[in-house]
Amino acid sequence: MAFLDNLINGISLGSIYAVIALGYTLVYGIAKMLNFAHGDVIMVGGYVIFTAMTSWNLNPYLSVLVAMIACTVLGITIEKIAYKPLRQATSLAVLITAIGVSYFLQNIALIIFGEKPVTFTSVVDLPKISLFDGKIIIKSETTAAVIISVLIVVGLSLFVNKTKSGRAMQAVSEDKDAARLMGVNVNRTISLTFAIGSALAAIAGALLCSAYPVLSNTTGAMPGIKAFVAAVFGGIGSIPGSMIGGILIGVIEIMGRAYISPQLADAIVFAVLIIVLIVKPTGILGKKVSEKV
Repeated sequence: MAFLDNLINGISLGSIYAVIALGYTLVYGIAKMLNFAHGDVIMVGGYVIFTAMTSWNLNPYLSVLVAMIACTVLGITIEKIAYKPLRQATSLAVLITAIGVSYFLQNIALIIFGEKPVTFTSVVDLPKISLFDGKIIIKSETTAAVIISVLIVVGLSLFVNKTKSGRAMQAVSEDKDAARLMGVNVNRTISLTFAIGSALAAIAGALLCSAYPVLSNTTGAMPGIKAFVAAVFGGIGSIPGSMIGGILIGVIEIMGRAYISPQLADAIVFAVLIIVLIVKPTGILGKKVSEKV
């Protein structure tokens, strides 16, 4: 029973990682940028929900909606101010800028909310599921994380493949210049990508803080990095790959914490990344891209 319980917890955590990883996958797949500030947008979403519920007395679902709007605006603003001027810059310049944005958001949260972590009230209100005569209890946060992650993956896949905006994203992903010649508004498409990714960050913040109800200015940092590992593991740029990678990383982390060492759980996750990059650099569902020279 202990193994099954750990497996369920791993799938729950992995589902949250999957939602976060989708933000990395979208931005990298379309704009070819690694937005390492994405984890801190999750933290901002958590604080917006916390403030909306405690100070503005909004219900949980409306609080999440407010957070999604706030994070969407924040994501578009970050893209316009920090990343748009670097479209033709080197990857190193973009990476340094992303780290700078990350620390900027963390310190702003530190100034506003202080150093002391706050206790987050779960936004999930679903019945618990009892299995094997009550020997295993599936928490409402677990059920919500799995259902929401699956719905998001299905919804995003349909959006990218079936809508005009989604096809524009695919065109920009293949070749920005050719897409521009075909009448695609590249700037608007990239902004839309950041908007969707940041809205997903707010949802991820709600799920993460509901499952692990302690919120601080560094809440999104480590989950963001692990979700990046999940995106690479599944094949960064692949929406289904983010789901698979997230679930696997979550299960590996929980199993490593339970059966090997709680102190080594994070190291095991990053060791998996190293192994994947050595054996299959493109990830599980990633595609090998040939570059012309």
